Amino acid sequence: MTELEKLRHSCAHVLAEAVLRIWPEAQFAAGPPVEQGFYYDVDLTHRISPEDFPKIEAEMAKIIAADQPFERSVVSRGEAIDLGKAGKLAALGERGVPSRYKLDILEGIPEGEEITLYRNGAFTDLCAGPHVATTGKIGAFALTAVASAYYKGDENNPQLQRIYGIAFPTKEELEHWRVMQEEARKRDHRKLGRELQLFHVDETVGAGLILWTPKGAIVRQELQNFISEELRRQGYEQVFTPHIGRLELYRTSGHYPYYSDSQYPPLVERETLHRLAGEGCTCADLAARLEKGEAEGYLLKPMNCPMHIKIFDSQPRSYRDLPVRLAEFGTVYRWEQSGELNGMTRVRGFTQDDAHLFVTDDQMAAEIQGCLDLVKKVFAAFNMTDYRVRLGLREPGSDKYVGKAADWDRAEAACRDAAKTLGVAYTEEPGEAAFYGPKIDFVVRDVIGREWQLGTVQVDFQLPERFDLHYTGPDNKPHRPVMIHRAPFGSMERFVGVLIEHFAGAFPLWLSPEQVRILPISDKFSAYAGEVSAALKAAGVRAAVDTSQDKLGAKIRLAQVEKVPYMVVVGGKEAESRQVSVRSRKAGDEGSKPLEDFVERIKQEISERLL
Repeated sequence: MTELEKLRHSCAHVLAEAVLRIWPEAQFAAGPPVEQGFYYDVDLTHRISPEDFPKIEAEMAKIIAADQPFERSVVSRGEAIDLGKAGKLAALGERGVPSRYKLDILEGIPEGEEITLYRNGAFTDLCAGPHVATTGKIGAFALTAVASAYYKGDENNPQLQRIYGIAFPTKEELEHWRVMQEEARKRDHRKLGRELQLFHVDETVGAGLILWTPKGAIVRQELQNFISEELRRQGYEQVFTPHIGRLELYRTSGHYPYYSDSQYPPLVERETLHRLAGEGCTCADLAARLEKGEAEGYLLKPMNCPMHIKIFDSQPRSYRDLPVRLAEFGTVYRWEQSGELNGMTRVRGFTQDDAHLFVTDDQMAAEIQGCLDLVKKVFAAFNMTDYRVRLGLREPGSDKYVGKAADWDRAEAACRDAAKTLGVAYTEEPGEAAFYGPKIDFVVRDVIGREWQLGTVQVDFQLPERFDLHYTGPDNKPHRPVMIHRAPFGSMERFVGVLIEHFAGAFPLWLSPEQVRILPISDKFSAYAGEVSAALKAAGVRAAVDTSQDKLGAKIRLAQVEKVPYMVVVGGKEAESRQVSVRSRKAGDEGSKPLEDFVERIKQEISERLL
């Protein structure tokens, strides 16, 4: 835990104590630090709202001013249970009802693991820590939001109130954060996406399912063109696969039932449903049969890799054929909790710029490096230069991973060696590997300091084993290929959502849905405006004419609001000299230019993908 996380974790305890001073009956679950601050989940009859924040913050300020020390103590499991039954955990003292959520959390602590309590003032909590020395070390804080959250994220559990807050060592840092929050609101991709008509989410289609509008589709297509050019240079082959596959495919891969909670439920053939219904099979029985493999069905594709594996395995392979690099803009489906959905950045259906490479052991290091170079090239194209790397490894002792320990050792070593070549900071994070292999994740910091997990590269010895893949080696014997998964954008939806906020909707010229808007001063110059439009379109430029009856000033303001990179004003002088009066989003009024020169300039800026 970093020093800032420690401070925020401590502020969560201060929040809980303050809430208890106002509502002594409050029951608390978990209160961790998170990327954007901290939260504490509370079960309380009173519905907390932002109107309650001032009085909660006033109590928090008193607790901080009191400079209460955080006192750690180690207790036995029996002592902790007794305290919980007496209602003394996450409480200001004994009360008439048990601390039910803390007792449940206590049950989840493995036998033999140290159990600790932290006390500040009258407040005692079951907590692993760590904390700052005293509450007075919390320099500045604010409560930011309140939302509903199911206990442990399970919709079958009680719905709690999650109170969010932020804390910093100094008031200056808090003020800077507030400025950045205001900037984030202006850049919110959900707001800009609606205003710029880039995408739409419709409840009658389904929550978390993105409808790409014509303008948004242009942005997506340009991104696909960009990455496809790079893939062709690197020898990738394009494939297409269905959106649905047999459950048996995903049983073999391990995606089902390992991650069934994050998948749409299986689809069962109509004849099978009728037969099982006639046998008196209940829904619970059917679910159990599907999980055990006693009934067959289909699954909305949660991952592209099993189908790419089947393409690789559809013909004999020689070592001379490797590496085989299969790429697809493949749409997959995941069941996200409704409370987790967020515009384009957290969805239920998304398209990955996915690829799977089948390589020999000797080719693995170079191919991993090629994947990392591709991710770096993508980030450079959008001036995303501030990023860090996470190396996801096995969690020691966990049984969720498949495969041999020796293969995992090799895969983790290969990822570690590749990460060292990047020249940026990287962290090793046990427990963050996929169930089939370790991974390298790229975490990008945007222009206002927020972090986004985007590109990923994964090494996989397990799926080739599970699908019994092989190629014929130079010794004329079968050999097992190594598989590499990679997605530089992550997903098209999330990447576009991040780009909208990164550029505040003002995309670079090559990516803009509308690149040039022609503004005739009046209807008298519509014919010349049409000629300008035709010349630009003939050069491959996305151009449109504003044919409205608005005055020129209003036309300019509208184009600025809609973030069109270039405007060209045409009137009598321009028509007579075959020129255009240029206004750019960056430089403003640039004066008159010959039409041919302007067209060439735009073509060059687009072809070079300038920012």
